[in-house]
Amino acid sequence: MRSGQIIALATPVFFVLMGLGFFAGRRRGSASPGVRAFCAARLVALLAGAAAFFWFSDAMPLATAGVWLAALIAALWATGAVRQGRLTVAEVLFVDAAALATASGALGIGWLHGVFKPLALAVLIAFAAWRSRAAGMPARFALLLVAGLVASLAGDVLLMWPRLFVPGLVCFLLAHLAYIALFAMGPGFFPRPAALAATLGIGGAMYAFLWQGGLPAGLRMPVGVYVVVIACMAAQAIGRAAVAGDAAARQVAVGACLFMSSDALLATNRFVQPLPVASLWVLSSYYAAQLLIAANVRPLSARVAAQLPNMSPSR
Repeated sequence: MRSGQIIALATPVFFVLMGLGFFAGRRRGSASPGVRAFCAARLVALLAGAAAFFWFSDAMPLATAGVWLAALIAALWATGAVRQGRLTVAEVLFVDAAALATASGALGIGWLHGVFKPLALAVLIAFAAWRSRAAGMPARFALLLVAGLVASLAGDVLLMWPRLFVPGLVCFLLAHLAYIALFAMGPGFFPRPAALAATLGIGGAMYAFLWQGGLPAGLRMPVGVYVVVIACMAAQAIGRAAVAGDAAARQVAVGACLFMSSDALLATNRFVQPLPVASLWVLSSYYAAQLLIAANVRPLSARVAAQLPNMSPSR
């Protein structure tokens, strides 16, 4: 199937989604005049972007057209979500930057990738700091969240240069340590040992796959340490969700698992077998993971905290 045929099929779907995003769905309160103006400006920009895309798409390779269509759909979804009150303006700006970083990375547009990859996390850091203050989160809780995001931003920047892989890996390891400490505030460390056993087992299998696939000898130790730490981070998030029993904690756990999946894809692409449009899969899952964590993590409710033993790190 040619690119033009794919686009011809996608065009009505795109505009149906645009209509659903703007005129359907339950709203959480009425939007402020500023948000309505923001949505109107985005609608104009989306229509212009869609027109340009559909004009040039027939001459694009299928993979290129698919990547740009995915970016447009992400922006469309975010616009509908902010209009319905499900996302803030800051979260929408993060989605925009993340979509452009992902598309430019997948298509090898270096200058665009160099701008939007760090910008995405910078926007998310600002959002997390604002959300922490607005929600009155404890200072240590907010500090750990922002520290994890700042370390991730440093890792994002360093990994744009292949020779800085190990420093970038160290930055993400520090991010995971911050997240482990964050998720332990309230339930303590690893409240569900079965989750830890499962994530360590998955991490071990992934490490064995990388080893047999050609992981360089000089990277076996740092990658091995990193696999253990990210598996612990995912287990901590899963255990916290099991203790909290609420939707927000479950979304954080999904984010942690997506983070682990994103790193598995990155490592497979780098050390075992190049993946088609690898950045699309690696970065989309990575940005979804960070957004799920930053937008949903919160201190445990007083009801849940009261049922926990006093050995919790938050006490």
